[in-house]
Amino acid sequence: MKVYKTNEIRNVAILGHLGSGKTTLAESLLHVSGALSQKGSVDAKNSVSDHMDEEKQKQGSLSTSLIPVIWKNSKINFLDVPGTDEFDNELKQSLSVVKGAVLVVDANRGVEIGTENHYKLLRKMKIPTIILATKLDKENADYEKTLKGINDVLGSNAVSFVVPIGKEENFKGYVDCVSMVAREQAGKEMKEVAIPSDLEGDVAEKRETILEAVAESSEELLEKYFGGEELTQEEIDKALSKRVKDGDLVPVIAGSAEKNIGVGTLLDMIVKFFPTPNELPAVKGKNPKTNAEEERKASADSPFSAYVFKTVVDPFVGAINYIKVLSGTLKIGQEIHISNTNDKEKVGALFTLIGKKQEPLDEVHAGDICAVSKLEGIQTGYTLSDLRSPILYPPVEILKPTIYVAISPKERRDEDRISTALTRLSIEDPSFETVRNVETNQLLLGGLGMTHINYIIDRMKSLYKVDIVQEETKVVYRETIKKKVEAEGKHKKQSGGAGQFGHVFIRFEPTEEDFVFAEEIFGGAVPKNYFPAVEKGLIETFQKGPLAGFPVIGVKATLYDGSYHSVDSNEISFKMAANLAFREAVKTAQPTILEPILKMEIFVKDQYVGDVMGDMNKRRGRVLGMVQSEDGMQTVEVEVPESEVLTYTIDLKAMTQGSGTFQREFLRYEEVPDHLIPGIIQKYKEE
Repeated sequence: MKVYKTNEIRNVAILGHLGSGKTTLAESLLHVSGALSQKGSVDAKNSVSDHMDEEKQKQGSLSTSLIPVIWKNSKINFLDVPGTDEFDNELKQSLSVVKGAVLVVDANRGVEIGTENHYKLLRKMKIPTIILATKLDKENADYEKTLKGINDVLGSNAVSFVVPIGKEENFKGYVDCVSMVAREQAGKEMKEVAIPSDLEGDVAEKRETILEAVAESSEELLEKYFGGEELTQEEIDKALSKRVKDGDLVPVIAGSAEKNIGVGTLLDMIVKFFPTPNELPAVKGKNPKTNAEEERKASADSPFSAYVFKTVVDPFVGAINYIKVLSGTLKIGQEIHISNTNDKEKVGALFTLIGKKQEPLDEVHAGDICAVSKLEGIQTGYTLSDLRSPILYPPVEILKPTIYVAISPKERRDEDRISTALTRLSIEDPSFETVRNVETNQLLLGGLGMTHINYIIDRMKSLYKVDIVQEETKVVYRETIKKKVEAEGKHKKQSGGAGQFGHVFIRFEPTEEDFVFAEEIFGGAVPKNYFPAVEKGLIETFQKGPLAGFPVIGVKATLYDGSYHSVDSNEISFKMAANLAFREAVKTAQPTILEPILKMEIFVKDQYVGDVMGDMNKRRGRVLGMVQSEDGMQTVEVEVPESEVLTYTIDLKAMTQGSGTFQREFLRYEEVPDHLIPGIIQKYKEE
């Protein structure tokens, strides 16, 4: 592929709710630009974007694809991003390397929760956006209704730039209200036609709205507009470009990706309205050696630096890293510095990707997106830089898992392969987590939802041939005592030869700490050299509590008396005596079970706050407070038992029509209500 300079490049994300038509649009972009002679489709399982086996099976995007499109001497790097919020890591990593977005809205379904969430994130990150209302050739598709929904939900700064020609199956084109040109589909091509007379009123109205937006860009244009002077096309284009780049204006256009209607206009607008990398402010980072702040301008003359925003692991090829070159140039054979590890590597393979197809490159300029392979020392979130001028960019923050499932291999012979597969997949997707719970003997796989977790499991099967069985996650409880008691423990054994003798009196009482051991021995009733044996005996005893076998915490044990035998006493005897003392103590110390309490921040719209709070009360949760955010969302802060929210990711989505999200973290252990304890004991004794 030809080498493109910084001022010839645009980087654009394709976003939208799951099933809105992003992948179909990617196919159309490639086809209209001449990169594809024949389009594939999601239904036929032969699209360029959804090339993974898991995506073909699910018929939806599960991983970001790179789609470079050449249009009128410009290179547009499209990133087709999964539509589900469970791939938040893919979304945020992708948005960190683009400065433009196409937000796809299905004109049959209108603005959906994914559309709204993506739009809020784009506004927060100040990424210029064009909204494409697509599938207008389908039954029940309604552009004006979709446009109203966009304005109602997303805001009035979304302005229609077109008027569709025809509806549903008769949809055949549109009037461009900026250039005042009408285009209709003629065979496989779009041709210019006269503006239909029945649309002139609608066109004039939308044109007026556009001109008002143009006039608001400067005092000079405002005076000219209200003075009745006609604005030139150059003035209109320049003003619209500024307002779109600043995020003050979001153009809305109409189309059908399946029929290629509106795709050429979309590409023209991207080139005209979205910034090239050299127009953007310098990127800030730190010198990894001095920790001093530094910055890099997107210029071929600056020292080389790049950010790794995605990694794909292939069992045969190894890791393929997607990188955004932020400054300087990258060439085949160039030695690079890995700022995160202070290692260096030599670039052996440099290419771009069209889906999974590799196109070799000799050189890549600042602002471009490309891929490298066979560099084992780098992974997602890493910074690559010049050996003589290193810099380290902050990685994108990754959300913590919100749901865990226990997994085990279907075949015992695959136990070792599970660990290998998960380790390799974590290089590809750092947003999932695996935890080995030694107490329950379960391997837990954590993700941002069941779609995310099932994707990881499917990848394990397709790439590493490991079949997985999912099991119910066991909650890790603890045991403690509620009452201060004293108890005696005497271990005496005589069976010929050396005997065993250990004798202790221990006071047990509740404490805030996990375990405290103290002694108040006077007169040498128990020699000091046996104190560690008593403490060790209690620690071992506390590993398995008296009620259901959970570890014991929150106990202070004070050794205050006892006796010993000059010949038969030894460490084992005093360990056994300590064990007996605790067994005796729990008879009157009111043992109980403690459960893990989580702190959760739940992010929901105002209309769902009541439902969420009511639901939390049913789950034995305590609402600590609420915080209103600028985007109309509420953050509900709660404390809740872990056992009540094992599947909360699924439940919250159902409760909030997919709009609610949350983060969780372990807070402390707390006593289980008395009426629930017998059920817990019964369940775990059965297991």
